[in-house]
Amino acid sequence: MASIFTKIVNGEIPCYKVAETDAFLAFLDVNPNAKGHTLCIPKKEVDKLLDLDEATYNGLMQFSRKVGLAIEKTIPCNRVGLSVIGLELPHAHVHLIPLQSMDDARFVKKVKMTPENFKNTAAAISANL
Repeated sequence: MASIFTKIVNGEIPCYKVAETDAFLAFLDVNPNAKGHTLCIPKKEVDKLLDLDEATYNGLMQFSRKVGLAIEKTIPCNRVGLSVIGLELPHAHVHLIPLQSMDDARFVKKVKMTPENFKNTAAAISANL
């Protein structure tokens, strides 16, 4: 059965897209730790990050770096944190989280955003790619 991320890639579920290539997709996390919290995924569904072939792994990291730099230009923060946990669902993904403090990286404090705020944030980050 396809993961929710594969359904997003296939257009079955909408997302707030930040960036896309033939192999990767970046979109805002709908349950964000902070404004601008973005997920970067390979379009090919692979359960664990370390199960990705080397080229896809390296490509995902390069893609994530590019998106992270755009987030840094867009969202006021001390830095953009990168987290790979992989227990949430069976599709490799990277969290890019604008951080003010370590608490923003703990996945316990969430921010509420309106659909309009999500849309504007995604567009602003995309404009800085």
